[in-house]
Amino acid sequence: MNSNRYMKMVVGAFVCMLLTACSQQLPSEFAKSDQLPKIYPDYVEVTVPVNIAPLTFEMDDQSEEMAVRYSFGEEEIICRGEKSQPGIDDWKQLTAAAKGKAIKVETYACKDGQWTSFKPFNIHVSPDSIDAYISYRLIFPSYVSYEELTINQRCLENYDENVIYDNMLCTEGSKGQCINCHNYQQYDPNRMQFHARQNHGGTVVAYDGKVRKINMGNDSILSAGVYPTWHPELPLIVYSTNLTRQNFHINDPNKIEVYDNASDMIAYDVVKNEVTNIENDPNEFEVFPFWAPDGKMLYYCSAHFEYPDSVTNKDMFLLSHSNKVFYNIYRKTFDPATMAFGPRELVFAADSLGKSATLPRISPDGRYLMFALAEYGVFHIWHHDADLWMIDLKTGEVRPVHELNSPDTESYHSWSSNGKWVVFSSRRDDGVYTRPFIAHIDENGKGTKPFELPCADPDFHRQFMKSYNIPEFMRGPVTIKPQSFADVLKGEGDPVKYVQKLSK
Repeated sequence: MNSNRYMKMVVGAFVCMLLTACSQQLPSEFAKSDQLPKIYPDYVEVTVPVNIAPLTFEMDDQSEEMAVRYSFGEEEIICRGEKSQPGIDDWKQLTAAAKGKAIKVETYACKDGQWTSFKPFNIHVSPDSIDAYISYRLIFPSYVSYEELTINQRCLENYDENVIYDNMLCTEGSKGQCINCHNYQQYDPNRMQFHARQNHGGTVVAYDGKVRKINMGNDSILSAGVYPTWHPELPLIVYSTNLTRQNFHINDPNKIEVYDNASDMIAYDVVKNEVTNIENDPNEFEVFPFWAPDGKMLYYCSAHFEYPDSVTNKDMFLLSHSNKVFYNIYRKTFDPATMAFGPRELVFAADSLGKSATLPRISPDGRYLMFALAEYGVFHIWHHDADLWMIDLKTGEVRPVHELNSPDTESYHSWSSNGKWVVFSSRRDDGVYTRPFIAHIDENGKGTKPFELPCADPDFHRQFMKSYNIPEFMRGPVTIKPQSFADVLKGEGDPVKYVQKLSK
């Protein structure tokens, strides 16, 4: 750094501090700007749940100091320093007062010894609360390494975060372990599952205090379960079974291509430890099942793809035709009394648009289906063009959710238990790291400006070298200890029994 510029910054910072010393006061002398402040994270005019943790932020420039007043009526918080970091108790008092209305935010920044007051903005406080917890997998944004994977849970009402499971607990020398696909029944942390691959591999199912390792591999099914969805009431999990491959493009902005060269769908009875096929057409690639909230309809995606008889290397053939693989959204009825599935019916023909639809998720009231749409393929987190779309299942209207999307990737998403919020994965900050963003959805299916997961240090995500993967809402925390999961995984596991049809 230029020495003159450095001295200027030091002197400027000293002048700023002299104005009010260490007291939490706003500057008395300043220039006015009619521009909104450039802050990170961008919380300008966002809508937040009444029970969210404090929104901390910093100036997104080279300011030496900042001062911020959050206010509603007689309540106010004044923060001063390099970053704006309201205390949790003060914040909760302010959001409770502003419930259903808006907090006014006045921002001042000191640069080169001169304070500037920016145009105020609002933080809208919705009376709709949000589930207290989310969970996610933390992973380096790499395509070759899966060391140091954890499934974590974070309290949205404060900044508390802890590990649900750490794959290093089962790593032995060069024998590593991959973990993925955590999922819950009706947001219940006492009923969850996740997969472990490679060393001590198997599916872990926690059900009302009992933790088991399931060995789901069976000659009658394509593979062990991959992408799960719990039935909302029954001890039943539907999985897609996928033979997943990964390869690379040379002249494509989407450098990494993850794809399936075969996939089916199975149903697993948690109590009876029985599994059966429900879709196994070799010319259909089924993936991403999801139950409707009443448990009487199963939604999923499928792409029709046929290999010519002359093909000897399916992986290379499919990779060379990957931009011709389009997934549509389907559904099939389910009778809880007989455990029988009906024939499939088309919900959304993405291929008619020359597009590919994945990750259907139904709102808890059954009204809206949100999904990810991209140019082709199945693994949209690696596709920069991926956006979120919405189907109104009552009217049939289909639209891009412009208010949530950005110029970069939007992919995995999850509805809150009250259907008022969605959390979704986005790479909008830098195009590399996936981070959780949250938005309010009203009764008409309209979303508000998304806000980034609040952190105690607003600069945390810029310094954090891992991506958030599969954000899922939870009603409370998982209380099973990581070592307990590891002890179960180190055991032999229970082999599933294949049956032609599940019974109640």
